[in-house]
Amino acid sequence: MHRFSASSLATRLTIVFLGWITISGLASADNSPETSVTESKRFNSKCLELQIGDVKGFVVQPTAPAADGSKPWVWYAPTLGKYPGARMDWLFSRLLKQGYYICGTSVGDSFGSPQSRAIYSKFYAHVVKEYGLSPKVNLLPQSRGGLMWYNWAVENPEKVACIGGIYPVCDLTSYPGLAATAKAYGMTDADLTAQLAQHNPIERLAPLAKAKVPIMHLHGDNDKVVPLEKNSGELIKRYQALNGPGELVVIPDKGHVEIPEFFESEKLLEFFLQHGKGSPPSGK
Repeated sequence: MHRFSASSLATRLTIVFLGWITISGLASADNSPETSVTESKRFNSKCLELQIGDVKGFVVQPTAPAADGSKPWVWYAPTLGKYPGARMDWLFSRLLKQGYYICGTSVGDSFGSPQSRAIYSKFYAHVVKEYGLSPKVNLLPQSRGGLMWYNWAVENPEKVACIGGIYPVCDLTSYPGLAATAKAYGMTDADLTAQLAQHNPIERLAPLAKAKVPIMHLHGDNDKVVPLEKNSGELIKRYQALNGPGELVVIPDKGHVEIPEFFESEKLLEFFLQHGKGSPPSGK
């Protein structure tokens, strides 16, 4: 039988206690980054402004819960400067009344870079875990947001309920071009050219088509900034060729402008309401 003095027993207990604190602290550090939450108001609803480690984003809460108790959400890109702005009021207010959450994540002018995709994945994991949002998200890319969402979506098809776009960029050689994209990616023009198939949305559609993710784009046939034929036209054509459920709604004689035909579209609203809840990924 071992005999311990009071002092040695106290020492051993102290060591054990300190060890427990250290392990506990490490576990806490590993579980999640430090998060801060402040409240604001966006789209006439309560908004949670999140800082998740080095990731910044927001979650707008619905003005009424979904009738079936689900928590569908629309994730908008680009969250940049004035976007999403007041032009989204019409669509977002209607979705919020149907129990949809509206989210955004700041990744700068990244054009769908690998670094931005990692930030999106971190934000996605956080809001699904902490707020119980649906594991299948509705993606809403506007303009350059197309590069952001398609490059994330093709690497996470099981997490996507649908993609509804407003004149989205689908071919980075069309906009912003190789030089600007390479700079945002931290690559040389030559390296990006050699790896173009790994980063250009129109060449990466197979995983989404296999998962049968519904896609619908609104795009004007007089768009000089993001030409219809090279972007939505080409993407939907290729997606349908892969037997993916894709639809292109062409807005006649309209360009890259913020007008009701794009931002007060009953067709886009119904698209999200129809496909928005999706079904959980396998194993969920």
